[in-house]
Amino acid sequence: MRKAVPSQFAVCVNNEGYPASLEFRKLYEILPDEKSEQAGLLRVVDESGEDYLYPAARFLRLSVPLAVRQALAVTTA
Repeated sequence: MRKAVPSQFAVCVNNEGYPASLEFRKLYEILPDEKSEQAGLLRVVDESGEDYLYPAARFLRLSVPLAVRQALAVTTA
């Protein structure tokens, strides 16, 4: 089964205060949220599988090729 191909990713560079929700050096999907980004926040799909707002400074955005994004979108049934 496939889900929609994610378009943006970031790596966590600071999980202080969020050890159960964010793993240091882990790749996370970022969901578009222009209003939150203007406030310095990113909408991240965290360890719970849900999306939450986190300070953007905790992440570094990555440019990920389409083939990698497609591979990350594959889910097993």
